[in-house]
Amino acid sequence: MSESTLRIGVLYPEVLGTYGDTGNAVVLCERARRRGIDADIISVDLDTCVPEDLDLYTLGGGEDTAQALAARKMSDGTGLKRAVERGAPILAICASLQVLGQWYEDANAVRVPGLGFLDVTTAPQGSRTIGEILTTPQIDGLTDLLTGFENHGGATTCGPDATPLGTVIRGTGNGVNTGDGACDGVHQGSIIATYMHGPVLARNPQLADYLLSQAMGIAMTDLSELAVPGVQRLREERLQAVHSEVGN
Repeated sequence: MSESTLRIGVLYPEVLGTYGDTGNAVVLCERARRRGIDADIISVDLDTCVPEDLDLYTLGGGEDTAQALAARKMSDGTGLKRAVERGAPILAICASLQVLGQWYEDANAVRVPGLGFLDVTTAPQGSRTIGEILTTPQIDGLTDLLTGFENHGGATTCGPDATPLGTVIRGTGNGVNTGDGACDGVHQGSIIATYMHGPVLARNPQLADYLLSQAMGIAMTDLSELAVPGVQRLREERLQAVHSEVGN
């Protein structure tokens, strides 16, 4: 972490912000500030090189054309690669999950090289998944169920170096059943990636605090308790929405 201010990057919000995923940086910044931690959001647009020295990076989802443009821009520079190499925490949502992998197939069945930060590949799953998703996290220290909204047509396969972020209770997630049940997302090194929109950190404050603790180099238990009005009600509403879908 930088000496005085926690710097939270939002990469290419003009093309990777289709589903409100830029809100994840807002959640991180606000949860830090409410604890008395100085924090700033650094917006990195398409005309700017990705800084290699931010404390935390967030990447959102986008449609096919936006995804391809973001993939090209990320591969042009070395900033994000160096951030990954030094272990900076990164949150990647949906299209960005695919871009950070080995490759993904676009809507025209063209295989697009990824950045290779994640040991995953993505191909069309044959139909589009739209709806609520609920998972059990597979990261040590996370105990709360993860909730989100998924909207994607890709099926992502994890290789041996990639650990799924969560086991699906309801929804599709990565879209590939490995024999142990469906999973969502990836956790590899300092990168957390998921198909959950929402924004995911507004729905899952424990995951937000996990990322903050990683950026600050402290244990999550060392963060002070924080009660934000409305957060628990939001979680209860989303969990109820999942149960309602199951009931129908």
